[in-house]
Amino acid sequence: MGFKAKARKNKPQNADKGAEKKKSSAGEVPCAVKSCDRFADKKLGGRSLSFDDATEMWGSGNFVSTEGRVRVCKSCYRAWKKENKNDDMY
Repeated sequence: MGFKAKARKNKPQNADKGAEKKKSSAGEVPCAVKSCDRFADKKLGGRSLSFDDATEMWGSGNFVSTEGRVRVCKSCYRAWKKENKNDDMY
């Protein structure tokens, strides 16, 4: 009897696959872009951009910032990344 067979034999019955329910995909931190209703949590793929980068992309009054950073969801970040893909940063 190998390692995995012993582990399966001694595993409790209620620890089967699917026994635990996954947490809902609702996040805690909303996306800072006012036209977006998604969440900017790190576990959901959210990122933070600098205030200057967000101003270039969405304009001055179209987002909310905290401490110089703007928290955006995954889709808003991808839109920003696609827009700035060819810019030389150096």
